[in-house]
Amino acid sequence: MMEGLSRAAARNIFLGGSLFFFVVFVALTAHSHWYIVTQSTDHAGLTESVKHGKEVWEEHSCINCHTLLGEGAYFGPELGNVWVRYGGPDSPEGARAGIKAWMQIQPTGIPGRRQMPNFDLTDAELDALVDFFEWMSRINTQGWPPHVAG
Repeated sequence: MMEGLSRAAARNIFLGGSLFFFVVFVALTAHSHWYIVTQSTDHAGLTESVKHGKEVWEEHSCINCHTLLGEGAYFGPELGNVWVRYGGPDSPEGARAGIKAWMQIQPTGIPGRRQMPNFDLTDAELDALVDFFEWMSRINTQGWPPHVAG
């Protein structure tokens, strides 16, 4: 009688375990995709303006200084919830005007503060970017970031 694990048994355990975890990986990936598409994002609110706002975000490499939902650089504040910070759920017009005005007055020139460059965005680009921020704020982030201040 052979003592210990045979070569064939070790191979079968390896292959069976690999297959099991591959199936678990595929199932979790499928569930994540389903959750993102149907539960956590506002798929119906994904307008052309929101898409253009994301293009503006990418063209000006905003992620080099800011984060969206925790992804990006931490030089500037988190912008995934900037719409909420400016009071967008209660006063959409006020939030839109406030965000646009903030971007238009940059750099502020206040000594000792980090300065954001002025990208000379058109009014249409600013509106699209604000639409993108508003859409981002509706993503169910399950509590991220933990504070409204980002």
